[in-house]
Amino acid sequence: MTQRSQFILDVLLAEFGESIAREPGAFRAKFRKMAASPFAFYRGSACLFYADLSDELADESFLDDLTSRVWIHGDLHAENFGTYMNSSGRLVFNVNDFDEAYVGPYIWDLKRFVASVALIGYAKALSDEVISQLVREFAGSYLHELTAIAHGGDDAIGSLTLETTSGVLHRVLQTARLNTRVALLDEETTIENFERRFAVADNRRPVDDATREAVLAAYEGYLASLPQPLNPVEHHVKDVVLRQGIGIGSAGLPSYNLLLEGHTQALENDVILYMKQAQVPAVARYIDDEKVHGYFKHQGHRTAESQRALQAYADSWLGYADLNGVGQLVAEVSPYSADLDWSDVNEPAELASVITDLGRAVARMHSVADDESSHDLVDFSTEEAIVAVIDGHEPEFTALLVDFAHAYGARARHDHQLFVDLFRNGRFPGL
Repeated sequence: MTQRSQFILDVLLAEFGESIAREPGAFRAKFRKMAASPFAFYRGSACLFYADLSDELADESFLDDLTSRVWIHGDLHAENFGTYMNSSGRLVFNVNDFDEAYVGPYIWDLKRFVASVALIGYAKALSDEVISQLVREFAGSYLHELTAIAHGGDDAIGSLTLETTSGVLHRVLQTARLNTRVALLDEETTIENFERRFAVADNRRPVDDATREAVLAAYEGYLASLPQPLNPVEHHVKDVVLRQGIGIGSAGLPSYNLLLEGHTQALENDVILYMKQAQVPAVARYIDDEKVHGYFKHQGHRTAESQRALQAYADSWLGYADLNGVGQLVAEVSPYSADLDWSDVNEPAELASVITDLGRAVARMHSVADDESSHDLVDFSTEEAIVAVIDGHEPEFTALLVDFAHAYGARARHDHQLFVDLFRNGRFPGL
C-alpha cells in the first residue's frame, strides 16, 4: 500500500469508522456512490480535504487573526447550491446544505469550491486554460461583490433572485417557481378519512409508539428554538415516519418526517418537516478555538445557528431539537427547492456566467454572519476584514486559487483511484 493510500484509509476510518461498524450496509452504499466519479468522491470526503489543508497543504496566505475565524460553509463545492423560499417570501438561488458549517478560515471555503470547479471542468473535457479562466471569474466576482458590500453596498449586485439573474440560474428559479405545496403533498402523502397521512414508500416506515412519543417530545423542544413562535394550529402533528439517510453525507443516519397542520386547517396548507441527526463537521477537527467549540449546545444547534448566520432570511421553520440526548436539525421539506443540474451547463461561456453568479452568492454568504447579525460569535465586519487582507494583492490572490484548483483537482482524481482500489480490495474493516 502506498503512503497516500494509507493516509486516505486512516483519515476515512477516523471520520467514519464508528458509523461503519454501526451501519455497514449504509456505508457500502455511500462508498459505492463515492466510487462512481472523482467528483462524487470529493463530495463525500471533506474530511480528507481538511486533513490535507491542515497538514502538507497548510498555507496562511491571505489570512490573519480575524479572517481565520469567519463563519464558513465547510463543504462549499459546486453542487451545494440551489433555490429556497426565504422568510420574506422571495425565491433565492443561494448556497445550501449547511451540515458542515463552522467558524474557520474563509479561504478554506474558496479553495474547496475552486477545486470542485476543476473537477467539473476536467469531467467536461475543458482545457486547463478554460478551467483557469473559470476560477478567475469566480475570484473576480467574489472580490467585486464583497468589496461593494464593504463599501456600503451601493455597487453590490445583491441576492440571486428572479430579478437579478439570467440564463441558467434564472431558469432554475423559474422551475422552482412552478413547484407547489399541493404537488409535494400529493407526492408524499395520502388522504384517509378526510385527513392527511404519509404515503407508503420504500425509504420510510411507520414508527412505534415509544419512538413517536420521543419525537414529539423533541418537537416540543424544537418549537422553543424558533425565532418566531408558530400559531397554535401549526403546532399540531398529524403523522410521524422514519426515513433512513439516503445522501452521500447522511449514510446510516435516522431521519424523521413530521406532517403538520400548517397555518390553517385547509389540507393544502399542511407542512412537512424533517428532523435529522446532526454530526460533528469535518472541519471542526482542525479548528483549535475553545470559544467556537463551547458556543453550541449540540450539533443540531450548531447546524441551525450556522445556517441562520450564513443565510439571510433563512427558512422560518429552521430550528433544532434534542432527541434522546442527540442533537437534531429541524427544517421544512420545501416545495420550492430546485438544484442546478451541471449536466445542463457545458459551454465555457455558460459555465462562466454561472460561476460568476456563484461567486456573488459566496461573497454575500461570507458577509452576512458578522457584527451586524444577531449572532455574537463573529463580532467584526467579515467583508471589511477579508477585503483588507487581500487589498492590493488581488492578482496574487486569484493566482493562488487558480493554482490550488488545478493541484487539488489532480490530487482528488488520483485519490479517487486509490480509494476505489482500497474499497474493492476490502481494505475498509467491516465493508
